[in-house]
Amino acid sequence: MRLRNLTTFVKVARLGSFHAAAQQLHATQPAVSARIVALEDDLGVQLFVRDKSGTRLTARGTQLLPYAEKLLAISQEMREQIQQDTPQRGSLRIGITDTLAHLWLAPLLQHWRQQYPLMSFELTCDVTPALVAQLQNHQLDLALMVAQSQISPELVTEPLCSYSQHWVASPTLVSPEQISSTADLSQYPLLSFPRDTRPWHYLRQVFSNQREQPDVIHTCSSVANLIALTCQGVGIALLPAPLIQQQLKSGELIQLSTGQATPELGFCCSWRLDDDRILPRLLADSGREVVLAE
Repeated sequence: MRLRNLTTFVKVARLGSFHAAAQQLHATQPAVSARIVALEDDLGVQLFVRDKSGTRLTARGTQLLPYAEKLLAISQEMREQIQQDTPQRGSLRIGITDTLAHLWLAPLLQHWRQQYPLMSFELTCDVTPALVAQLQNHQLDLALMVAQSQISPELVTEPLCSYSQHWVASPTLVSPEQISSTADLSQYPLLSFPRDTRPWHYLRQVFSNQREQPDVIHTCSSVANLIALTCQGVGIALLPAPLIQQQLKSGELIQLSTGQATPELGFCCSWRLDDDRILPRLLADSGREVVLAE
């Protein structure tokens, strides 16, 4: 059912004339008639009676008229909301993993504030499994999180960015020459993100086929604390490259090579499929612009 046909129907109904409707719509009378026929075919009912006394609505046409006017009003309101300069108001609940918050939260908020100066953002910083659960339970409107191999069909997910990962440690704990394989890593305490996160699962996978298993794995949900603990020599960590650039440059951390490539850690934007608002998608798109621009 096309909005143009509904617009034509309302015009004919209000003016009581195909000819007058054609003039107001800047269309030919045959074009107006064709639109009404198409609408009648869509609905399977006759909408007008045309006789010597003029054009009048049938009972079904009378029934349709208020619905058609309501749909056209909603369509006009939607167009005005999208196109108008008046800023969006209200609040949006956004979840973000600590890694992305550490790297991008301030630039993202500054960028969103420029686009939506009257919007408030309720921020939740948590691990990805918790953010997924909160999205599913309608507790979040948008989540920026680690990409998952399997995601709920209830959610829309689009890629955001990905980062290489490096094994790093304090030079007070170990030297690069002491590490040449994953088996060597097991001789030291390891630091990781919390249980059931993607980095934690990868860590378990790395040692699944090794005879030597790490005796100690400390987990922490705070990126700042993971970096601090690694710098203080508490253990060896596998961390996304952008998080540790400064520490590698200053010498607080050194990069270790196991001879085995490590996978990139991907991140995504996600929101509920049944959320009919356009704002979560707009924020996700603008967030991607900020991240990829750097």
